[in-house]
Amino acid sequence: MASVAGSLAVMPGRLLWAKGHAMTASAQKAMTPDQALAELKAGNERFVSGQMRNRDLMSQVKATATGQYPYAVVLGCIDSRVPPELVFDQGIGDIFSPRIAGNFANTDIIGSIEFATQLAGAKLIVVLGHTECGAVKGACDGAQLGNLTQTLSNIAPAVYAVTDVEGSRSSKNSAFVQKVADENVRLTVQTLTERSAVLNQLVADKQLKIVGAMHDVATGRVTF
Repeated sequence: MASVAGSLAVMPGRLLWAKGHAMTASAQKAMTPDQALAELKAGNERFVSGQMRNRDLMSQVKATATGQYPYAVVLGCIDSRVPPELVFDQGIGDIFSPRIAGNFANTDIIGSIEFATQLAGAKLIVVLGHTECGAVKGACDGAQLGNLTQTLSNIAPAVYAVTDVEGSRSSKNSAFVQKVADENVRLTVQTLTERSAVLNQLVADKQLKIVGAMHDVATGRVTF
């Protein structure tokens, strides 16, 4: 998908959707997984460069009141520094944004993403981790606190998988924490197809792409 500066997002012979306007059913249907990924990458570039699109959000509210046609799902952490709609410069109705501490995928999250893709038509899933993740740090330290203990146990496989790191295996070792965060993203991407026949089939049919990404909270940049 090419972006025509100040005008429209287009693909050969077909209008996708007007820049700054709500996503439509026809635009969603026409978009490919690769085009969806390109749009999120372009959105992050706009965010980092301070060139975010001007949007009439109330107009988008009205346009989406009777239906939604998001083209992507961003599975992210609850961290307040990583709001997907802002990080990728997206508007109302553009993306689904399931969020949970540590951006892992359990049964509830996977079921929600199956709805977002198979039933609602999203073409892309991004598992978005981030630097300085408190949930990952807690998992590295084996933190225990009420129900959070169970939540952090979902990140434990990534902690155990990281073995090639010097220094302590704790939150005091920033290199270890980041390697666990990276591994957690990789394992979550893997989990989505291993635990979901629905998502696995969509990927096999080339109707869906699943990718991992890492957001740097110091710069705002997302690396895919």
